[in-house]
Parts: sequence; structure tokens; C-alpha cells
Amino acid sequence: MTSFSSIDFAGVQTVNYLWPQLVEKLGLEKAQKAAHQALDLQRMNHNYKTIPVLLYETCGIGLVNIDLLRRNTGYTCHGEGLILILSTKDALVQLLHKA
Repeated sequence: MTSFSSIDFAGVQTVNYLWPQLVEKLGLEKAQKAAHQALDLQRMNHNYKTIPVLLYETCGIGLVNIDLLRRNTGYTCHGEGLILILSTKDALVQLLHKA
């Protein structure tokens, strides 16, 4: 698991195409499995102050504090099923709601 407290979320750009590109890159089944693993990590953590992060390049997962994310991106992340997809290489993020 990765800690994302050192990433400068203020410098990332919000996009809406990381999930479709991830599905294209991995296939739907593997992309969905990666998303489920990120959500499972959040459930195991039992912390309502974090949101799961799925790394676009490696499908690694981690958690980020929602207050840090809100301060730097403006995202208000409340509720279940939210995943932040992060491309560290291109400094891009997409907030995904997994139903």
C-alpha cells in the first residue's frame, strides 16, 4: 500500500478519460478487479477520512486523506464506492464512483 501524502495534488489536472483508458489497456475484467481491490482496501481500513487511490500506470493501490484531497483539488469525497484514479506520470486524476 502506498501513502499519497507527499504527492502534490494541487498540481494535477482533472480529466474524465483515465477509467476508459484503463479499461482499454487492461480489459474490462482486470480493470474492474483493480477497482474492487481498491475498494476492499478502503473497507479493511475502516477510516471514513480516506479514499482509495488506484494508480493508472501500475494498478497499485493506496489511500489518501480526503481533507488533503479537498484542499488541493476541491473534490468533496463523501460516501461509499469512490475511487481516485491517479496518473503520477502525467499528473492526472479522475474521481470514479463505482456502483
